[in-house]
Amino acid sequence: MTWTGAFTMPQTVIGCDLARGWIDTHALPTKVVVRIDNNPNSITRWTASLPANSLVVFEATSGCDTLLIKALCDRGLRFARVNPRQAREFARATGVLAKTDRVDARILADMGRLLPLEVTAPPHPDRARLSDFLRRRRQLVEMRKAEKVRRHSAGQPAILREIETMIALLDRRIVIMDRKIAALIGDSPELTEHAELLRAVPGIGPTVLATLLGELPELGTLCRRRIASLAGLAPHARESGTWRGTRRIWGGRRKVREALYIAALSASRRVPLLIAMRDRMKAAGKAPKTVLIAVARQLLVILNAMIRNKQPIRL
Repeated sequence: MTWTGAFTMPQTVIGCDLARGWIDTHALPTKVVVRIDNNPNSITRWTASLPANSLVVFEATSGCDTLLIKALCDRGLRFARVNPRQAREFARATGVLAKTDRVDARILADMGRLLPLEVTAPPHPDRARLSDFLRRRRQLVEMRKAEKVRRHSAGQPAILREIETMIALLDRRIVIMDRKIAALIGDSPELTEHAELLRAVPGIGPTVLATLLGELPELGTLCRRRIASLAGLAPHARESGTWRGTRRIWGGRRKVREALYIAALSASRRVPLLIAMRDRMKAAGKAPKTVLIAVARQLLVILNAMIRNKQPIRL
């Protein structure tokens, strides 16, 4: 089956609202409403009943859609993961203010029927595993951050020792997780090829590298404007009549954007092209955050070209 961004309008569109325990579905044009358990057996039975030309639409929710995506890929069915904000704004635009699981499923089905949604490409197994490990690493980092905050209000020496022990344990677990992530990248020919190109760019450390590989699989496949928008680094116009507002970035993948911010801080001091760009913007009176966003966007454009052309770029 060929996966492309454009597609002919499917005869059956199914909106799915996902939760940990179940999935509410709404099919068009039949208007059949079904709730299924969010477990492998129930999802497999449900996808087996769908027509081959179906399009399944659901929000990009962390962790809740893993089983559904696997079942859809196994069956060869097309699906579109949409931004939750886009779905909510579509609901408001159509006059739907209520928000329940069944209403959300119907709204998603209407989106698939009325809008030219891009079909989501099936995730590469290696990248999907990498994304899972990255999610677990972030959880460990958040737990360590919370323990460090609690350290300042421990009160009792015994409690402080307990917190310090937990922080040390989490430090070790994060190191182990970093080794597993590095091994996963090293075991995948595709990830290894891309990693070798990205590592050559100053500012792309191990964590940023893994985030780009695991959370931005589209890198190297889209034009500079679309990849910047996907990462949430594209400025959007704010104009009305004669009023011209400041362009702002919004949306996109927060984890990728945060990783690129970190990389931009280092790259703007080490990459001549980005140093010159930073200095020009500072001389023009641009705010530090605006400069950082612009550098991060330019860095992403450079990385995108490197992966697309499969060769390093002289910086």
